[in-house]
Amino acid sequence: MRKIGVLTSGGDAPGMNAAIRAVVRYGIYNSINVLGINNGYRGLVDGDSLEMNLSSVADIIHRGGTFLGSARSEEFQKEEGFKQALRNIKYLGIDGLITIGGDGTFKGALELSKAGVPVIGIPGTIDNDLAYTQYTLGFFTALSTVLESVEKIRDTSSSHSRTNVIEVMGRNCGDIALYAGLAGGAEMVIIPEVEYNMDEICDKIMQGRARGKKHSIIILAEGAGDAKSLSELIESKTGITTRYSVLGYTQRGGTPSAFDRLIGSQMGAKAVELLKNGIKNRVLGVKGNEIFDMDMEEALKIEKKFDETTYELTKILSI
Repeated sequence: MRKIGVLTSGGDAPGMNAAIRAVVRYGIYNSINVLGINNGYRGLVDGDSLEMNLSSVADIIHRGGTFLGSARSEEFQKEEGFKQALRNIKYLGIDGLITIGGDGTFKGALELSKAGVPVIGIPGTIDNDLAYTQYTLGFFTALSTVLESVEKIRDTSSSHSRTNVIEVMGRNCGDIALYAGLAGGAEMVIIPEVEYNMDEICDKIMQGRARGKKHSIIILAEGAGDAKSLSELIESKTGITTRYSVLGYTQRGGTPSAFDRLIGSQMGAKAVELLKNGIKNRVLGVKGNEIFDMDMEEALKIEKKFDETTYELTKILSI
């Protein structure tokens, strides 16, 4: 293993820079050259790369986003674009590739592995929607960002005796909403995995108002509905002024948490170690305090299990 390529693809996530830094420095420590691929699979198709050294990754561990850039590439998904990416991998002398991203990134990596490219995947997505791993890189930073917003919205919501619907990201996975609801003391969490009852939501708001509660916080996962429509419906049914906030891309940005820096660094080093030892076509994950690896194709087949225990606890503690 003389040269390793590294790229980030799909939505950016806090902690990606920590992973890139670890790939570069652990690679150099093991006398392996590291090539950074700019803008994900688009850069692989275009041959857009740069030689990395120790200075290339100085002062990036604390930065959000990804300094290599990220993009979704339609060309890579086409036959000619994919073949061009393979030609560039050969031309650039890349012996192994480390891809950092979510399920779309891993599907692209799987196709490269089937074409003979040794690949290791690092899960980088705030959605936490990869079923094989307990947590993904960036999830806890995004969760902290959501909680900061919830606390600020709660202050003004209480001052004006309002209900607030807060829409968070996650696509079709409700983990951000669920964990933020439990940690933020929300009155209700609405997620794609569970069908919600509007009468139940309104009853809970009215019960809280009856015992003197000045505000209500409802956290809505983006895959479960529309914050504007939901807030209008709640106001019409309860008569209580209801506002909504869509947190949007603020959840992807910001300084990565200590946890995301740690697992990003550990995964980056582990990915290089696997390739150095001739182990390929694996993805990395987190279980408890351990970083593990498993077959890439098998990992993508695992279906996400709904955390019913946490959901029920959230409901109980919000009475």
